[in-house]
Amino acid sequence: MARMSRALRILIVDDDALVRGGLSMMLDGVDGISVAGEAADGDEVAAAVDRHTPDVVLMDLCMKRVDGIAATRKVRARPHAPEVIVLTTFDSDENILHALRAGAGGFLLKDTAPPEIVDAIRKVAVGDPILSPRITRRLMDRAATQAGTYEQARASLETLSPREHEVVVAVSEGRSNAEIAARLYMSVPTVKAHISSILTKLTLDNRTQIALLAHDAGLA
Repeated sequence: MARMSRALRILIVDDDALVRGGLSMMLDGVDGISVAGEAADGDEVAAAVDRHTPDVVLMDLCMKRVDGIAATRKVRARPHAPEVIVLTTFDSDENILHALRAGAGGFLLKDTAPPEIVDAIRKVAVGDPILSPRITRRLMDRAATQAGTYEQARASLETLSPREHEVVVAVSEGRSNAEIAARLYMSVPTVKAHISSILTKLTLDNRTQIALLAHDAGLA
């Protein structure tokens, strides 16, 4: 809620100066969003996060020294970590899965329309995962069929209470907190408490990873 009471601070990470400039010009004109800073490679991200304290990092995937997956993993391991949206031209299954498992809250392609990028920033800032629509089905199909993940995912979910298990299924269906509350006859704060408990028990970072785990376990 604190993030939503002021302009969202964005850090743009891309090794192409033209891309950084274009994104900066686009986002700085949007109400409620402020470009706090830029970084030209993954090895600059940690220092840039310290300096600019962003709410959301727009992360390129392929960079010369440190790639976006490694940089995302390092950022998300920090206390009070900003959310990360990977913004790339490379949409292979491996790239998508590695980015999400590293803690990215979103994965968008660089040809995504500007209004959709803005919408993704706002949603990821409050914990709602965002994927480019055309890669969502392919990603989930791949996640559900990876060798060895089914048994591991099932074992992880066995640590949850029956109520938490129901919340996991609802999250995997892309339902918002309000929709989950209505479906399961509980309050929104209770839904949030369950999600926090699930993330802690399963050592996950965000709702996207909950959804991936649910698909690994064949729940959706």
